[in-house]
Amino acid sequence: MKISEDQKRRMFAKYIIEGDHSRSDYFALINELVNENNSGDGKDSSVLEEVYKLLLSEIANNRNEPVQKVKFGTSGWRGKLGKDIFVQSVCFVTAAILELFEAIETEPELIPYLGVKSLSEARSRGCVLGFDNRFGGELLATSVANVLSRAGFNIYYAGESTTGVLSAAVLELKAAFSINLTPSHNPLEYGGYKFNAADGGPAAVELTERITQNSNRIIGEGFSRFVLNEDHESNLDNIENVVKIDSLGKWKSLVKKNRATHGLDLEAAVANFLDRDDMVVAVDCVHGASRLHMSELFNNTTESRFIVLRGDSDVTFGGVAPEPSSKNLQTVVSTLQAREESLKLGAIIDPDGDRIRFTDGETEISMNQFGAMAFHFLHEYKNKRGMVAKTVATSNLANRIAASLGEDLFEPEVGFKNFKPVIGKAVVYFEESDGISIIGHTPEKDAYIGLLLALEMMIVTGKKLGDYLREIENEFGAFYPDRDGVEVSVRGDELLLLLAGLDKYEVEKTVNVGGVDRKITEVITIDGRKMIFEDESWLMIRPSGTEPKVRFYVESRTASGTADLVCAAKEMLREVGL
Repeated sequence: MKISEDQKRRMFAKYIIEGDHSRSDYFALINELVNENNSGDGKDSSVLEEVYKLLLSEIANNRNEPVQKVKFGTSGWRGKLGKDIFVQSVCFVTAAILELFEAIETEPELIPYLGVKSLSEARSRGCVLGFDNRFGGELLATSVANVLSRAGFNIYYAGESTTGVLSAAVLELKAAFSINLTPSHNPLEYGGYKFNAADGGPAAVELTERITQNSNRIIGEGFSRFVLNEDHESNLDNIENVVKIDSLGKWKSLVKKNRATHGLDLEAAVANFLDRDDMVVAVDCVHGASRLHMSELFNNTTESRFIVLRGDSDVTFGGVAPEPSSKNLQTVVSTLQAREESLKLGAIIDPDGDRIRFTDGETEISMNQFGAMAFHFLHEYKNKRGMVAKTVATSNLANRIAASLGEDLFEPEVGFKNFKPVIGKAVVYFEESDGISIIGHTPEKDAYIGLLLALEMMIVTGKKLGDYLREIENEFGAFYPDRDGVEVSVRGDELLLLLAGLDKYEVEKTVNVGGVDRKITEVITIDGRKMIFEDESWLMIRPSGTEPKVRFYVESRTASGTADLVCAAKEMLREVGL
């Protein structure tokens, strides 16, 4: 829809203070323009391009401190592009990481967490560097490359790529670490920074706490010897020690090399799919980095039974929050429902490719169910023996399967980095927020390994995922999880003090759920507060590690009971003032 000059002036005056980036809200204007485009009869990109130029100038030239202090949470650092995440702040955080490698000589206790024994080793092994499809990603990555190069580090430049693929590249190249400029599934106004050490997995808390401290100190000082003014104007082709890599090729190499360990065969599975006419696969990339890889994963086929949705570049994600949610999955559902094939597989992947959710056109399968299915599949069909690992906020379906199969369970707090103690031991490790990985693969959540798992499940069992899930539920029992969250204005100690009001819900106390008093039989406090009731249903409340939210998770043993648990969790939050 064409925007008139008068309309454009009014919109700019509403959000932009001429010559003052700090008081201008470019993303509020971008969101309004996207909504105008979505409600009209076509797109007018010319005005958006004007706003993008202003936003790019803010990202490149902002010399203020971030609005929110840097904090590495369960999966790196996230903030608003231009306000928190900009060239100088990203360069300073990179400097904070370089200080860790410098500290090895005097603090050898860092060695097990970093995975290198010296600064010189880290420089030689180098960094795998990439970004997702977010606005300004290439500029930010180029600035990071300049800081790393000046510090003597080799750089393996992947360009736009996914988190799981970059982690595989770390392992294949034996690199010292990776940096991915991504806020994962956060809305379009966010940027982010993920740091993975030499094991390819999310950094341990011993590192993220130090990165947080170093970053805020450097930002407060406004200076680092690692960062010069020209870092803001670098051209990648002029930076030394940079080698461009095919990161997806490294991922495929790792999967093939470890085929005997995990039992999955990418080449055979794709060939099987392409050779038969009773299967259809539809993948929604939501305009994210996976759009660059999806066709190659399926041998660049032109077969109409392989469908890529939202596979074009769009930093606004068409105005949706780009998470693998039930709402966003509906395009895949309707696409599959229009197909005649008997075996249907659909998936939606978030922008940096570390989260995935499934459907067969009739049944939605979140990671709560899929992770348990993956464990059952690898254990029973691929003969892979070992424990299952899942976070405490994840469905207990996997607990029941593990107990029935005589296998151990590892259940840490939320955050993929908390699986480190069982990497190489657990057959599958997953969390309810749609992240999964498996034995013989990376210790980082990876949508692509999830997609390969789902494809092999369908091929080997000869069943749609929903039918396979129902078969498992008939044997082990059904579980009905859900989750939600509330935005909060308080943080830190003040938030924890309010949440401490939940401590009164102890064992033997009751909670009103759907008009019935349920007795608490067990309380788990390793991550927030998880209250388990007599019928094995439960609810859990914890502060988010990446957003200003308090999250709650519930699970009922009946389909109708889940909504009552959600209402009970919300009532608890109201009681404590949240």
